[in-house]
Amino acid sequence: MSLLSFVRCSYKNARLCLFVRNSSDETKSRLEDQYEEEIKLKILDASLPFVVELGWSVNALSAGAESIGYPGIVHGIFPRSGADLVYHFQKSSNQKLVEYLKQQQQLHKVKPLHSQTIVEEAVRERLKMVIPYLSRWPQALAVMSLPQNVSNSLATLLTMVDDVCYYAGDQSVDFNWYARRVTLAGIYKATELHLIQDTSANYENTWKFLNNRITELTQVYDLINTSDLTKVGTADTVKSAFITARNILGLNR
Repeated sequence: MSLLSFVRCSYKNARLCLFVRNSSDETKSRLEDQYEEEIKLKILDASLPFVVELGWSVNALSAGAESIGYPGIVHGIFPRSGADLVYHFQKSSNQKLVEYLKQQQQLHKVKPLHSQTIVEEAVRERLKMVIPYLSRWPQALAVMSLPQNVSNSLATLLTMVDDVCYYAGDQSVDFNWYARRVTLAGIYKATELHLIQDTSANYENTWKFLNNRITELTQVYDLINTSDLTKVGTADTVKSAFITARNILGLNR
């Protein structure tokens, strides 16, 4: 019996296994894929509390699996081990950020916030999700900087800045659309690195750094659009780079 087959039938799911066996091949394949994904998500969620002690590692995955009744060897269903755990954290954090932005949108429906405020608060909220794992975050960045993991890391970053700009009311259809996202991605990564080294109370230095960078964003934004740079191909270059990155990562639809 394969590892995955063992896991599927080892966690109080005899009735489900019987149903799958009696289904058509197409239905069986779909149910198996769905159940496998559910198993993975459960283990990944259960593994996060072990990261501070064990790092973004196979050990954390094993501990997470055992904490919810699966055998520790189930970590074998994660081919990238620690990278899969980091990627799960990044994706789930982005989803939480979208929910936060939706709530803020409803909260300020009558009196909308200025876009700069929305962007700054969104980036701060997203970075706060890293703080519980701050002691292990340099390891996460190192893992996701490996060539085989860069595409996933970049995908979550592009998705996040897309969401932030959307909820900040960015409806531009010209070069501004690309300039805002490229610049915001740079601000996020710079502030993330600042956060790792910040020893100030409540990370006040990081939030001040973020505020300064967001304030500068509008100035840089205006500079690019009012200078002659856009006339010599800079706009097309940035736009092309952003679209290419999204195409490679399968983010364009």
